[in-house]
Amino acid sequence: MRNKLALGLLMLGLLAGCNTIQGIGKDVSKAGQTIEDAARKK
Repeated sequence: MRNKLALGLLMLGLLAGCNTIQGIGKDVSKAGQTIEDAARKK
């Protein structure tokens, strides 16, 4: 439950912060990298 909330907040922040299609691509890529890093730590 906590992970879903954190992911939701992350996605909301990404959507609020990107202004262009290129920005969206960078944000999605960074989010994917963050998720991969979190998975490696477990």
